[in-house]
Amino acid sequence: MSEGTGIYRTFFEAEGCRSLLKKHLTRGKFEALKEKQISFGGTLDDCIRSGVENIDSLVGLYASDPGAYTTFAGLFDPVIKDYHSVPVSEPIRQPPCDFGNVNELSFKDLDPEGQYIVSTRVRVARCLHGYGFPPTLTRELREEIEKKTCEAFGKLTGALRGTYHSLTNMKELEQKQLMDEHFLFHDHSRFRRSVGGYDDWPIGRGIFYNEDKNFLVWINEGDHLRLISMQKGGDLGAVYKRLVKAVLIMGETLAFARDERLGFLTFCPSNLGTSLRASVHMKIPRVSAQDSFKATCEKLNLQVRGTHGEHTEAQGGVYDISNKRRLGLTEIDAVTEMYYGVKQILQMEKEFSEGHSVIQDNKTQNTFSGRSNIEDTVTRRSKIPDTR
Repeated sequence: MSEGTGIYRTFFEAEGCRSLLKKHLTRGKFEALKEKQISFGGTLDDCIRSGVENIDSLVGLYASDPGAYTTFAGLFDPVIKDYHSVPVSEPIRQPPCDFGNVNELSFKDLDPEGQYIVSTRVRVARCLHGYGFPPTLTRELREEIEKKTCEAFGKLTGALRGTYHSLTNMKELEQKQLMDEHFLFHDHSRFRRSVGGYDDWPIGRGIFYNEDKNFLVWINEGDHLRLISMQKGGDLGAVYKRLVKAVLIMGETLAFARDERLGFLTFCPSNLGTSLRASVHMKIPRVSAQDSFKATCEKLNLQVRGTHGEHTEAQGGVYDISNKRRLGLTEIDAVTEMYYGVKQILQMEKEFSEGHSVIQDNKTQNTFSGRSNIEDTVTRRSKIPDTR
């Protein structure tokens, strides 16, 4: 692998590329790391190929296996700090896993009347200890991960009890139905395809879900496991409590890859730390129309995606809003930060709605101008309380 190779030369010379890989991979760093190899067989090429081939990537960097975070720390650490907003002068630190006391949660339903929040979801990513990530996994290893995980499903009882459905045996009509319901993953991402994310498809992959279809597990979608709790409406407390119970039960049987400095080790560095993403689908057409909407979400440590997730557009004013920070804080802190951030965005949407109704009733009283600065609203509001 040489910088002189066409694809790498094109990458370094590319204009308009804004990925974190492009920002932090210098030619000198490339030359220093390109010949190194990890015990799982991973190389620098395995880690950067997606970002090199897809210059519109946001991160552009995947770990070939757990060892990549150590062997290629000179590249991964700056990207990790940049994405997770860790100051350059400070070390990367991840506190011990702490889900909080789920029996004493203070989260109230964010939208009890069901006017704004369509659904709520909380998920965590997990990879099994002793295995590589997609660039270095073989068909046999994927099947081994699938087998071990299926054995752990037997420990889930009561409302968590369910059935595993292998993609290998699943009929096309059933797959389509589950995808239409946004339950099942697919093999459509060119970013993951570049690094072997869909090798041997669909072998070793499948989905487990309970009878109520409010808890599910994806096997070998990207990370080895995605554990997901979800339901309609805005009852974050119920969704989070269900997830924590399932994660703890499965953790009694499965050994998850974790590092004291980086937290839970994942395929993409954006999921390190807690690997937890708590999100809502929200109808916020008025707030989202403001010029300062995304800047406001940044201040609240919220991540904004389109209706159908990353790399999609919002439809009908419905956005996917979640916590952005996953590293440097505990699981309960991440969920709490998301809860109060979403609560503020929701309150702003209500205030804008009230303002529009005043304008319609009395055209001479313009309570909200079209360019109202919602950042000022964030500044006025109190800080997130500590609920630990």
